[in-house]
Amino acid sequence: QVQVVESGGGLVEVGGSLRLSCVTSGRTFNINLMGWYRQAPGKERELVVRSTNGGSRIYAESVKGRFTISGDSAKNTVFLQMNSLKPDDTAVYYCGVRGPWSDYPAYWGRGTQVTVSS
Repeated sequence: QVQVVESGGGLVEVGGSLRLSCVTSGRTFNINLMGWYRQAPGKERELVVRSTNGGSRIYAESVKGRFTISGDSAKNTVFLQMNSLKPDDTAVYYCGVRGPWSDYPAYWGRGTQVTVSS
């Protein structure tokens, strides 16, 4: 059974940083299939960043230059380094794992809350 588990969320002040982690188990995935999404209160879930099969990164415009995705294949783990955080970044952050021929995740974690206080 595939499990996807996020960690690293919390409360941070404006301008601060957080590093989220996502680890999968039950199956080995190419880390390029793992991405980050977020859902703010009253809004739909949106893409934060994901990778293409070739390893290119697709970032949401709102996080470009501030957020960075990275990974450790040996540990089935991806990270999201978030810098210069803003109140609009407040959301539940989800790790999603897609299939190689899909742009949308088939597996989701339960999410980790990120709150940016002003």
